[in-house]
This record gives sequence, C-alpha cells and structure tokens, in this order.
Amino acid sequence: MAAISGISSGTLTISRPLATLRRSRAAVSYSSSHRLFRHRPLTSRRLLFRNFDRVQATILQDDEEKVVVEESFKAETFTGKEPLEEPDMSSSSSSAFESWIIKLEQGVNVFLTDSVIKILDTLYRDRTYARFFVLETIARVPYFAFMSVLHMYETFGWWRRADYLKVHFAESWNEMHHLLIMEELGGNSWWFDRFLAQHIATFYYFMTVFLYIVSPRMAYHFSECVESHAFETYDKFLKASGEELKNMPAPDIAVKYYTGSDLYLFDEFQTSRAPNTRRPVIENLYDVFVNIRDDEAEHCKTMRACQTLGSLRSPHSILEDGDAEEESGCVVPEAAHCEAHEE
Repeated sequence: MAAISGISSGTLTISRPLATLRRSRAAVSYSSSHRLFRHRPLTSRRLLFRNFDRVQATILQDDEEKVVVEESFKAETFTGKEPLEEPDMSSSSSSAFESWIIKLEQGVNVFLTDSVIKILDTLYRDRTYARFFVLETIARVPYFAFMSVLHMYETFGWWRRADYLKVHFAESWNEMHHLLIMEELGGNSWWFDRFLAQHIATFYYFMTVFLYIVSPRMAYHFSECVESHAFETYDKFLKASGEELKNMPAPDIAVKYYTGSDLYLFDEFQTSRAPNTRRPVIENLYDVFVNIRDDEAEHCKTMRACQTLGSLRSPHSILEDGDAEEESGCVVPEAAHCEAHEE
C-alpha cells in the first residue's frame, strides 16, 4: 500500500507540471491567435525559439510586402503614400512679405504720380504744348538717375550691366528729342514753365537716385507710371486734335530724328521689338505725335520688364550674339497696358 501510495503521489506530482504545461501551451495558443502577449511562460526553450522564429518570419514577410507595395505605387503617383513633409514656413512667410512690400511700393508710386498729375491738370488745363514741355523735362530724368547709380556700381566693381547702360542712354536720347520738339513748338516760351519743370526735375533726379539704390524695382515702377501717363496724355491729344494736326507741318527736329540715316539709338531703346522693324514716316504734325505716343509705349514696356532683375537685354546685343530669331530684348511679365490703338 505504501508503494502504491508513493507511486500515486509521484504520479500526481508529475501530472501537475504536465497539466500546468498544457495550460501554458493553451494560453500561448490563445494569446497567439488573439495577438495578446501578456503571458508567455518560458517553460520550454524549444517553444521559445519556435515562437521567435515565427514572429521573425512574420516581420520579414511584412517587410517584403511593404517593399513590393512601395515599388508598385510610387509616392509621386499614389497620393495616399506621399510622405508628410513639413511646410516651409520661412519661404511662404518671406513670399507673403515680399508681396506686401511690392503692393506698398506700387501704392506709394501711384499716389505720387496722381498727385503730380492733378497739379499739372490745374496749371496746364488749356496750354497743351507747355504741359508737354514740362512732362518731357520730367520724363527724361529717371534715365539720368539710373545711369548715375549704375556708373557708381561699375566704378566700385559691384555690378556691371552694359545692356542697362546702353538702353537707358538710348531712352534718355529719345526723351531729349521729344523735349527739343516741344521747344520748337513753343512749349518753353514762359519763364514760369521752365522754372517749374527744371525744379521738379532736380527734385525728381535725387529722389530717383535714392529709390534706385534702395529698391530698383520701385524706381522702375515709378518711371513706368510716368511713362504710362505720358502715353495716355498723347493718345487723348491725338483723338481730340487729330484732324487739326494733320494740316500742320512737322518740326524739322522731328523729321531729322525719325527719318535720319543713323537710327541706332532709336532702335536701342525699343527693347520689345527687333532692330530695323520700326521706321516712322513723318509727313505732318499728326505723324510726329503718333510716334511720340508710340515711343512712350515702348518706354513703358521697358520699365515694366526692368522690374524683373536681369530680364533686360539690348536689342543690338541679341543680334551680335547671333540670337536673331528673338523678337525682343526683354521679357515683359504682363501684357503692357500702354499700347497704341489706331483709329
């Protein structure tokens, strides 16, 4: 009996671990089926390695499927797989700030231009040629200022742009001949008109130099506003007095300038067209003012193109470089609003 009881007790002692092992295996199987790894007793080293190999194989299989998916659906074509990129807040904020600065600069320029226009409208309501004399005296000043600053930069070795110097000189040369035409028509006969035009031009020169040093874009936009007003002024004058002007002779200085043999500088300031493509015909005073109006349109386009740094090129430089197929020496960012419309 003692032996039997000993065997029974031993059997019970052995059966308890077996029962515990069965329960552990059942727990592991239950946990694996439900992805719960709360209880994983290390009762068997073979069981541990088997489960570890199973988990490792599963991870490798998942990685292989991930590689296949990523190769099948590139991030550029599958929007759901695009990596999340942090927005560049610095670039967006700087762009918004630059846009605000541009609007501020243009707002100031428009306000100043409108103020000067109101003064000219009050003083020269019925004196057309005197108004044109004052306007042409003022309009040629920015090109002197641009060249002064450019020469200073070139002297110091900071910035050298030969095309800008050539084009701006050609523009000043064109505006000078407009002024000579108005003087031949008697626009400078009054001392007051000469005094006003010269003092406004002096102030305008130093103002433009300062603007061009601080912000070339703002200086070019201000000049664009002035040229746009000049274009509109001549266009209205042609529509109001066209028939009368057709019966009046053209000034000699206008005939020499527009129909002379040396038209290099005449072509040079027209950066929106190729050289030798515009050759005016001057038969009367109406033709003179038509060409002056068209000149102001060309100035307006050039000033708009100059607001984009590096976009200006001399028309003759393009031909010298062999790019004869290009039609213009500058890129106008937007459609120019100062276009001539023939009736």
